[in-house]
Amino acid sequence: MTVQPKGEDLRKAVKWVSDKRKYEQVKNVKKLIDEACLKFNLSPKDAEFLARKLFTT
Repeated sequence: MTVQPKGEDLRKAVKWVSDKRKYEQVKNVKKLIDEACLKFNLSPKDAEFLARKLFTT
C-alpha cells in the first residue's frame, strides 16, 4: 500500500470518469459514478462532489 496525498483518489476518479465519458459515450452517468466510487474507494462526501460536478457540466 502506498501513501497518497489527500484527494488523490478523487482526482483519479474525476479523470477516469471524464475519459470514460469522452471515449465510450456513456449514457448512464449515475452508474458511472457508482463504478468510480467502488474503483477508487471514494467517501460519501467525495461521491457527492463527483456527482455534483458531473451533473452541472
